[in-house]
Amino acid sequence: MWLALRSKGAPIPVQEFTAAGFSIAVQCWSFKEFTLFQAIEMAAAAGANVEIFPGQKIGGELGDLEFGVDLSDDSIQLVRDYLKKNHIRAVNFGVTPISKDEAQARKIFEFAKKLDLYGVTTESLEAIDTLEKLSAEYDIKVCFHNHPKPTALWNPETVWNAVKDRHENIGFCADVGHWASSNLNPLEVIRKVAPRVRSLHLKDRESMSEWSHDRPFGSGVMDLVAILDEVCKHRFVGNVTIEYEHNWETNITEIAQCVGYLRAYAAMRG
Repeated sequence: MWLALRSKGAPIPVQEFTAAGFSIAVQCWSFKEFTLFQAIEMAAAAGANVEIFPGQKIGGELGDLEFGVDLSDDSIQLVRDYLKKNHIRAVNFGVTPISKDEAQARKIFEFAKKLDLYGVTTESLEAIDTLEKLSAEYDIKVCFHNHPKPTALWNPETVWNAVKDRHENIGFCADVGHWASSNLNPLEVIRKVAPRVRSLHLKDRESMSEWSHDRPFGSGVMDLVAILDEVCKHRFVGNVTIEYEHNWETNITEIAQCVGYLRAYAAMRG
């Protein structure tokens, strides 16, 4: 079904970075009803890179094997080859727990290095001392993600106070939809934390409430231009990830609209 979004059946070439400096990605959770290889195909068809979550079945010759840090080097190479075949890259991995034990945490960073990732996304704030050390050593960003109330990191002050004086590789994975679900104003939050945003989970919503459906960018109530302007003021070069949690089996056209919105924004601001 997604071949219709391709050019004569071939993947649309995806720029690693937009003119505005950031990378456009799709969180593979948006395609959780499919295998990782199918998610890669659909992201490429929509014109985006991918942020991969742990536990998704990989597909292809790897079948039901789940994506994660315990993959063999051969399996990792097959994933890399499939990304290359579709002319996109993986930019981030998460949300994943990371141990404060350095030897255990190092496995995550070695895994990220093998995939040439920009960052890893976690909610393991208790491990920040270990993560700061390894993020500097590997030059890989650590992006602390927020889920809605009553989860541990729903309040942006919690993350801000923890990261504001840390190594520059430590910061937010700012999920604006989850802030809205926590009855916070995403733009007001971004205005404070933008210097420490290292990646974005961007959403547009039907309404600002505890829960409402995702909408194609520009058709909901989020002030996405203002949010992007705030992070770009601080020379943001991370991944803007589309996480589309609606119409799970048929959302590729809506995701493609979101990609188009981000490309238009980047062209306007770049």
